[in-house]
Amino acid sequence: MNYKQLGISGVRVSEICLGTGFRGQKDDVICEKTIHRALDLGCNFVDCANFYGRGRSETIVGKALKGVRDDVILTTKVFSPMGEGPNDSGLSRFSIMREIERSLKRLQTDHVDIYLQHNIDVDTPSEEILRAMDDVVQQGKATYVGSCNHTAWRLMEHIGICEANGLAPQVVTQNNYSLLHRYDVEGELQEVVEKYGMGVMTYSPLAIGLLSGLFRESQTPPAGTPWTDGRRDLNATLTAQVEGVIQLLVDIGDQTGKSPAQVAINWILSQPFIAAPIIGPDTPEHVDDVFGGTGWDLDSSHKAALDDASSTPHAHNLV
Repeated sequence: MNYKQLGISGVRVSEICLGTGFRGQKDDVICEKTIHRALDLGCNFVDCANFYGRGRSETIVGKALKGVRDDVILTTKVFSPMGEGPNDSGLSRFSIMREIERSLKRLQTDHVDIYLQHNIDVDTPSEEILRAMDDVVQQGKATYVGSCNHTAWRLMEHIGICEANGLAPQVVTQNNYSLLHRYDVEGELQEVVEKYGMGVMTYSPLAIGLLSGLFRESQTPPAGTPWTDGRRDLNATLTAQVEGVIQLLVDIGDQTGKSPAQVAINWILSQPFIAAPIIGPDTPEHVDDVFGGTGWDLDSSHKAALDDASSTPHAHNLV
């Protein structure tokens, strides 16, 4: 496992981050085994959120990290609804200060290493959000803070407020990024993170499974996924260009002895501004497969072919 510096923070994280949503795994024991398998393979970066299973994932992670917590860079998040009350979501000072306490209790730890704004709260002033996040750091309940799903201009606003007021800096951002979803990150946001030294974590690196090669026009897709249970329209999504990207992953995999998923992960690892893609395995076997995307380098001709196949004339995302 390779380790990368997370922005300008100085901390070094594994080039794969373990996501712990466990949306497809109902057995908590298997979830814990999945975490342990990732740690055994050298992963020291674990991503969580209070919203995942309404606290279930944090509880699982807390149990799984007993005895190794001090060696893991642990994240969790705040924003999404945790109840039906009027203050059970958002990024108000009230919500941030309450939810960090609840998260720490579930995680069985006295601090998280990175506390993230899970999304944009248009109803709360940015200064209120950032002062509350700074207080979380000053109280020793988080080491670093950052954001998810923020646009370039919002990151710039937050960077400016933090610098002007001496608040804990935004050291990491987490955004959707894959071969089928490049252009929310590439471009202006990439310029911001490179200029100000922010680490970039990326979620959905396999585009909700599309880049695994298991979802094709001519094949019966696996049951129990967003593409087969009515949540997403597979036929509308599998355009000629999307099919072309998937087929290219299959072809490169055949040539290199890798799975399409491993090739897709390695393409992300080849992007120098990315600290770590977040994977979301539900079993130890899933961990083994995706971690096979590390430890080797994509041939420059293969990378160029993937770059070309996944690009669009006006920098639009394919999915």
